[in-house]
Amino acid sequence: MGDPARGRLLLARHGQTDDNLEPIRAQGFSDTPLNETGRRQAHELAERVASMGIASLWCSDLSRASETAAIVGGRIGLEPRPDARLREGNRGRWEGRLFIDIEREDPAGYAAWRRAGAGFRFPGGESLQEHSDRVAAALEDIRATGELPALVVCHRGSIRAVLCRRDPRGLDAFHDFDVPNTGVVEL
Repeated sequence: MGDPARGRLLLARHGQTDDNLEPIRAQGFSDTPLNETGRRQAHELAERVASMGIASLWCSDLSRASETAAIVGGRIGLEPRPDARLREGNRGRWEGRLFIDIEREDPAGYAAWRRAGAGFRFPGGESLQEHSDRVAAALEDIRATGELPALVVCHRGSIRAVLCRRDPRGLDAFHDFDVPNTGVVEL
């Protein structure tokens, strides 16, 4: 009988950053680093996946994901391979701003964000559909390498966008998926 881990694609969210703490800031393409809690979480993630026989390690090129992947890679003996397509969604003019401020200053835009859906686009940024398509293309290329099981360290929005592709509601379900820092989802 074959190895049950073979063929798996595991998505892990990066460790905590200061922008993940309340009040939460829209990070998007902003290159915010891990904080000390995030580094500890990355070491814990490394221990959780150490016995899974991970054959390849991939990550977003943003530092919060690449540092998480480097910590994991140090434990499992793999060098992370960065891919910009695994980035968080481009939040456009919302990047770096507190969500509470966005909600107060642009209530209609914030309400549209909370509804999500394929048609939602961040002001001056990317649509959820574009984000979903970009990440899905990266994951298809990772699967095509045959180096499975693969661990992909990326972002909550990127993982949510992928999970929505398997949900009959599509991107309308975006906010229904909670992915905590260093949470792992298997595809």
